[in-house]
Amino acid sequence: MTLKLPRLDWFLLGMVLAVVVASAWPHVGRSQGVLHLGTVTDLGVLGLFFLHGMGLSTDSLKDGASRWRLHLLVQSCTYVWFPLWWGVCVLLLGRWVPHDLQMGFFYLAVLPSTVSSSVAMTALAKGRVAAAVLNATLSTLLGVFLTPLLVSAVIGGQGAEAMDVSQTMLKIAKMLLLPFVAGHLSRPWLLPVFAKIKPVTNVFDRVVIVLLVWSAFSDSVADGLWSRHGVGLLMQTLAGAALFLLPTLWLSRWVARRLAFDVEDEIVAVFCGSKKTMASGMPMAKLLFGGSAAMGVLILPIMIYHQLQMFVCTVLARRYAEREGPRTVVRS
Repeated sequence: MTLKLPRLDWFLLGMVLAVVVASAWPHVGRSQGVLHLGTVTDLGVLGLFFLHGMGLSTDSLKDGASRWRLHLLVQSCTYVWFPLWWGVCVLLLGRWVPHDLQMGFFYLAVLPSTVSSSVAMTALAKGRVAAAVLNATLSTLLGVFLTPLLVSAVIGGQGAEAMDVSQTMLKIAKMLLLPFVAGHLSRPWLLPVFAKIKPVTNVFDRVVIVLLVWSAFSDSVADGLWSRHGVGLLMQTLAGAALFLLPTLWLSRWVARRLAFDVEDEIVAVFCGSKKTMASGMPMAKLLFGGSAAMGVLILPIMIYHQLQMFVCTVLARRYAEREGPRTVVRS
């Protein structure tokens, strides 16, 4: 019997390598260092959101538009439940958690849902894909305005430097929303080209995120990240990510069942309501916190949460996919 080793995820490996290289040689990857990663990642983010917009089908948005109770549940999980749960956790556990890490978890709490993995998990679980596309896209668009507003209200009130909310929203709109809309509007003309390069777009997406992680950690390490925090910070972040993800998965499923959703809509609620985006989260962090010595700590929760949500939700999606019939509810 041959023992099969699990295949390494190059994206996870790339992020770990980015942190290691940034820790060993922080000046190489600094935003304004020899590689000029600040400029490189700016261009990468523009390309990334242009491709995301081009990949968005208008038909799928129309198909999912009628289920308003489902959309309300998903957006409430994303922008109401997560911040409230963060407040409860800080109230109960905040005395043992460094302030910068608390703010990193708040940033995680107010991020939009992710588009690609929410849709992929919904499809794997045999849920209603059109509704997942609509919810994930709506969450991303709302996040352009809600995320900086909430970050300014809480982190700005915790002694951080004053943030000009209108200017921040404008920068985020120009960096993320404008290329997204431009990509979607160009879809009728560029769709044949996009279909040919689609296998490459996921790789491009992840490469840009790895570069953002490298740049952010290089800046933070050069400013004393590891001299102020040790390995315990990683353990606290992993525990905090689990404390965010697992109750949210349970709550979204419980509410969906109390509202008598069919299992296809329940799947959308569970996967879209529990996800947090790294694709939008890293570029927004650069715009919101760029230049802050705490940047590495502030992005650590989303890095850990992303990997945890992918692992747990893949297992859960496979359980849903194995159900007997299209309307059968999966019970614990």
